[in-house]
Amino acid sequence: METTITIGGDLRVGRLGFGAMRITGPDVWGPPDDVPAALALVRRAVELGITFIDTADSYGPGTSEELLAEALHPYPEGLVIATKSGQSRPSRKEWLPLGRPEYLRQQVELSLRRLRMDCLELFQLHRIDPKVPFDDQIGAMKQLQDEGKIRHFGLSQVSVAEIEAARKQIEVVSVQNLYNLTERGDDPVIDYCEREGIAFIPWLPIARGAHASAAGPLAEVAAELGATPAQVSLAWLLHRSPVVLPIPGTSSIEHLEENTAAAGLRLTDEQFKRLSDL
Repeated sequence: METTITIGGDLRVGRLGFGAMRITGPDVWGPPDDVPAALALVRRAVELGITFIDTADSYGPGTSEELLAEALHPYPEGLVIATKSGQSRPSRKEWLPLGRPEYLRQQVELSLRRLRMDCLELFQLHRIDPKVPFDDQIGAMKQLQDEGKIRHFGLSQVSVAEIEAARKQIEVVSVQNLYNLTERGDDPVIDYCEREGIAFIPWLPIARGAHASAAGPLAEVAAELGATPAQVSLAWLLHRSPVVLPIPGTSSIEHLEENTAAAGLRLTDEQFKRLSDL
């Protein structure tokens, strides 16, 4: 099994990344209660060999990007920090798509400032705004790319038809959708990404529900491998397709180390099939 993936032809990263949403405060709003612990967590991720970190301007909002820069800048060679915009936070409990071109341009500029970068290596449209013409949203991204503000472009929570529509204007190198062992509505999207050489970044990658219970199939396979159910969830994703790049997030160094160890876990074909048949 491949342990690395190349995004956009030139960003080579390990196939298990880190999602930086949970380094913020409760409800993904404001700073965490323990800022030094959040900084230590991020630095530990890099120490463990993680080379892909995913964040967004809406995490905080802005807090996650600021903490990543505080913890890691100047960034080590080979580390890719991907960010997103297009999901606004008018209040603590609200997440609303906002894709007006002028807003997207502003948010890219703010992300550059917070992350202390001259160019965002991977920028993803967090949500497609149904109130704004699709071509206007993608056109704004293409303009920013042409200006050198973003290097590679990706989409989040999209269908195959939406990916294909975007590709008429801009190269799409990544897709970030909800996907895990127990929530597999986007199997067709993964298959499309694999055919087209597009990285698929599953958010919420660890399975939940009855299948993930102490008596469920995940626990059975975990016992066979001497692993945890969370690790098996991640190993299943890595086995699912070579273009899959999970980004488990946590606020705990213990869980970070547990998740990262899943990169070395190997399922047999029989175990993979047993889990896939759930």
